Amino acid sequence: MLKKYRSIILSLFVGSFLAAVLSSCGNSEPPFECTDPLGCLEVLPGDHIKIGILQSLSGKSAPLGEAQVRGFTLALDKRKGEILGHPVALQIEDTGCSAEGGANTALKLIADPQTVAIFGSTCSGAGATASKAMSDAGLTMISGNNSAPFLTSIAGRAAPHWQAGYFRTAGNEQYAGNTVAEYAFNQLGLRRAATINDGDIYTKGLTESFKKAFIELGGEIVLDTAVSKGESQKLPVLTAVVHSKADLLFFPLFQAEGNHLLLQARTVPELNNTLMIGGGALINRSFLEAAGDAAKGMCFVGAARPTGSAVDRLTASYISKYHEEPKVSYFLGAHDAAELLFHAIEQAATPTPDGVLFIGRQKIRDILYSTKTFKGVTGTLSCDQFGDCAKPSFHILCLDDPALGLKGLEANIVFPESPIK
Repeated sequence: MLKKYRSIILSLFVGSFLAAVLSSCGNSEPPFECTDPLGCLEVLPGDHIKIGILQSLSGKSAPLGEAQVRGFTLALDKRKGEILGHPVALQIEDTGCSAEGGANTALKLIADPQTVAIFGSTCSGAGATASKAMSDAGLTMISGNNSAPFLTSIAGRAAPHWQAGYFRTAGNEQYAGNTVAEYAFNQLGLRRAATINDGDIYTKGLTESFKKAFIELGGEIVLDTAVSKGESQKLPVLTAVVHSKADLLFFPLFQAEGNHLLLQARTVPELNNTLMIGGGALINRSFLEAAGDAAKGMCFVGAARPTGSAVDRLTASYISKYHEEPKVSYFLGAHDAAELLFHAIEQAATPTPDGVLFIGRQKIRDILYSTKTFKGVTGTLSCDQFGDCAKPSFHILCLDDPALGLKGLEANIVFPESPIK
């Protein structure tokens, strides 16, 4: 009899236990299953969200890279250093503004499986190699400074170095070359032009777009040549410019090549009447300070600087944090690139009841590609299928008074007559 009671009690206990288990299972959510084609990044409670930063932080292009890091940091400060309650960890690498540096530093970031995305680069040449490695690894990369046409699109078609997952908030500079051509041909009446690049996809992209537009307008390219990066002697190429009898010399070089070319050109009397036009990479305080009076009368093509209360507030935050005026205005585009990236990461994340975040890698890309009318400090951002998120607008600036510095240069817009909105 006792055995019978024990058997009944045991059966009831087992039945109650199984019922409780089954009831519990029926009410709980199923475990998260990642269906993202590129996989999901798992962020445990208390873990950092890791973002890689690739910028040029040494050499003459360092002011540009510094501006990018600072613009990114100002955007992160608005979130108190966190995304979705997780502290953000940054791995900052110096590309040295070279293609090799872009590839090598990108590989360092990709080696860590917890890297969610990449912010960079400063120079387009580094951006080309870094974006290739990034795209192959299934990550997303966004730049606030790269502007070479070859990275996204040319004439509405995918450019040679376009990569899936690459985005930027700097305007596509195929339109910068057009602006120089229109200014020189239509406004100044110049008909003979020489171009000098350094083989970098940024400088070559600008000279190529200028050449095409200038020829279509009826102008003549009398010299199209290149200099080597790191080569300080520029008199041989300047002699070729003299022999070409060019009215205009367009040289969208970086520092230090741009510095050497301008300073040595001022020692060649035959070039006194040749208009010198540089690119946006030289619109910075360090170049103007190094060039001094030699830069007087020189012109530059650059992105139209945004204005408004949001720009004023961010500039005030920059000065408050870094205790100096911005050396260049490109921190504004960097801030907006960071804001776009943070927004995409937040939208791509799926939280689970146990506090784990799963961030879809393809979903980050998809959110950025579908971004329309995002309100940034630089204006309204809408990303197209090639990764261009900013509406390109460029103008010509000329330096009349070196003593007025960067602010004086940015205020002296000669073409168009007012900033492009």
